[in-house]
Amino acid sequence: MHLQKNLWHPLLALACASLANCASVQPIAYSGVASSSSLKPNPQDESGRVPYRYSAEADWRNYRRLVIDPVMVYRGADNQFGDMSEGDRANLASYMQTEFSEKLRGRFELANDSGPNTLRLKLTLTGATTTTPVLGPFTHFDLTGNVYNVAQTFRGREGAFSGSVFYTVELYDDASNRLLEAYVTKQYPNPMNIAASFGALGAAKTGVEKGADALLAQFQ
Repeated sequence: MHLQKNLWHPLLALACASLANCASVQPIAYSGVASSSSLKPNPQDESGRVPYRYSAEADWRNYRRLVIDPVMVYRGADNQFGDMSEGDRANLASYMQTEFSEKLRGRFELANDSGPNTLRLKLTLTGATTTTPVLGPFTHFDLTGNVYNVAQTFRGREGAFSGSVFYTVELYDDASNRLLEAYVTKQYPNPMNIAASFGALGAAKTGVEKGADALLAQFQ
């Protein structure tokens, strides 16, 4: 038993070193998304969270109402779900619908019909990774894992064996159907967030929450 415990540390150290040396999965400008041709590399993003973006002139203060379309699960060949089950994909999409609606109703009147001073939000879930069972939570209680996660926190990067979520945001003027903003984003929890390390989708759902907060902040 003692030997087994001692084996965990070099194995975990090796795994964390491999993670540090290998680039994590990064989102792309998904070819099947309506705004794909408008998306350009985002040089202002140093975190890697929003690698592609499009922005037009828009005064968000002019918009009081918001229509949120049902979250779409991306079916393009360049999706980044890996072997994630259809059930987990649907679960995440439903969570996105609820989370973005709850967060944005604090700024907008949520509507189901078109009208003046109205934005339309289209969210497309394009991929996700799950938290590695056992190893994800274990890194928070192990010295080697904690050192790695602290370093990742300072870098603004993902924690060891943690999940993440990929999606696109498209904002339209509802009356004219003019694209005002679009971006591709990857979201994940703070590496020191222990609670988010439990459950296969825990980290991805925390990423959804962070993404909804970031969009809300844009309108403040």
